[in-house]
Amino acid sequence: MSTTPEAPKALRNIGNFIDDRFHLSKTGEKNLRKVFPNHWSFMLGEIALYSFIILLITGVFLTFWFKPSMAEVIYDGSYERLNGVQMSEAYASTLYIDFDVRGGFLVRQIHHWAALIFVASLVIHMLRVFFTGAFRKPREINWLIGVAIFVLAMLEGLFGYSLPDDLPSGMGVRILQGVIMALPLVGSYVSMFLFGGEFPGEEIITRLYMLHILLIPGILLALIVAHFMILWHQKHTQYPGTGRSEKKVVGTPMFPGFAVKAGGFFFFVFAIMVALSAFVQVNPIHLFGPFTPTSITSGLQPDWYMGFMEGSLRIFPNWFDFNIFGYAVPIGVLVPGLVIPGLIFGGLAVWPFAEQWITGDKRHHNMADRPRNAPVRTGVGVAGIVFYGLLWLAGSNDILSETFSISLYATTWFFRIFVILGPIIGFIATKRICLGLQRQDRETLEHGYESGTIQQLPSGEFIEVHKESSEETVHVLQSKAPVERIDVEAVDEHGVEAPEARGAKGRMRSALARWYTKDNISFEGVEPHSGHHLHHGAHAAEEEAKAGSSS
Repeated sequence: MSTTPEAPKALRNIGNFIDDRFHLSKTGEKNLRKVFPNHWSFMLGEIALYSFIILLITGVFLTFWFKPSMAEVIYDGSYERLNGVQMSEAYASTLYIDFDVRGGFLVRQIHHWAALIFVASLVIHMLRVFFTGAFRKPREINWLIGVAIFVLAMLEGLFGYSLPDDLPSGMGVRILQGVIMALPLVGSYVSMFLFGGEFPGEEIITRLYMLHILLIPGILLALIVAHFMILWHQKHTQYPGTGRSEKKVVGTPMFPGFAVKAGGFFFFVFAIMVALSAFVQVNPIHLFGPFTPTSITSGLQPDWYMGFMEGSLRIFPNWFDFNIFGYAVPIGVLVPGLVIPGLIFGGLAVWPFAEQWITGDKRHHNMADRPRNAPVRTGVGVAGIVFYGLLWLAGSNDILSETFSISLYATTWFFRIFVILGPIIGFIATKRICLGLQRQDRETLEHGYESGTIQQLPSGEFIEVHKESSEETVHVLQSKAPVERIDVEAVDEHGVEAPEARGAKGRMRSALARWYTKDNISFEGVEPHSGHHLHHGAHAAEEEAKAGSSS
């Protein structure tokens, strides 16, 4: 008979000391048993978390040698091709990290790749949350936190990209200054304050450095902690399946299963980043030289997450620019630089509340939707992806033009047209596909799946026998919520118009509710295929044939 060995007396005493004062044993035991659902898509958020941790670790390493100064120096270092070139201390110190600090170039590459993967995993994670409806009550606050993390991550990436003061990053800062200058009335004042004078000024690197290593990371860290605390309290959403419900979570307990899996996944993500950094060079600043306001280069693009803004600035026409009281209002810069990003991120932030208002659905949701079961939401999401993707491609219209020998003006007009038509086509096509998949699901639920067995009826008709779907499949198909249009009632039981429906707001809500649900396929009254009847009324035909032969 084996017994569990006791912990050393010193550890037991420490544990008792802490528990006597904070009573953590019961809380810790409960949290260690907390269940996390198993699905690969839930790891997208973990990749974002691990990338952020790697960013913090590598960023601390880089701060030991980076000098956030725009003071001019003459380079005399290990990279001989730039010896004797005048540059800022920021650029010279970055070259020192790359060529003189042991492992410095690898760490800077890891830092840059971690930033790219951090934003990418945030985007894909948010798409998963959006398409499955995981933002619905009670998780609206966590969705807003996620949107804020996304915006701050992009700003953090932009500021970090600008710190080395090389030619590409300086061009990015120049674009930032142009957008700031487009602000009516206050643009020039904000630019002078931020840059410490006329562009490029003397202070921009120092100020971006403080924002990059202190303010934004601190806010990000606080938001990420809040995000996970809310997630921990509200529990994770899960996909429909056998044994799962709004109140019952099926998955792996926190300890030891999930903890071991998460720890191993962290090292896997880290290994991928190190491999990319070792074999796929990114942002080789030594090849471009230091930034000077009079220099420019072609064929360069910003980091991928800023490509949509680059594209919107390239294709938006200047037809709408105007002057008011002697002040120029450059719509061709103001709209693509501020309004379009505001619409994208503002739309993401308000969508949970807009959908709740349209549908009137204020129930708690712990089960994730299948995207096909919310065709309008899925269509809107695809329309947003198409809009973003076309702007992103427009950011490289010069490269597309040169590569495929197409006129630059032709590519510009193509994107101008399709950035409007593309989202509309994407929405319509996605909605129709979702409705088609719903009909297929209803068919599978009602008649089972095709077995490949052909049977001849007494009447001479040949039919294919359908077999009963698995319990898991039936449970997933039946998870589709009833089609409910929670409308603003036009009249009550006495025929009197409801006050909520009299105004334009009530009528608009009613129209939107009809638009949101009118084409959805209802599964009400559909009984799962039991395996005892044939497909498409063949059973009835067989009974009729039997009745005819007996008579």
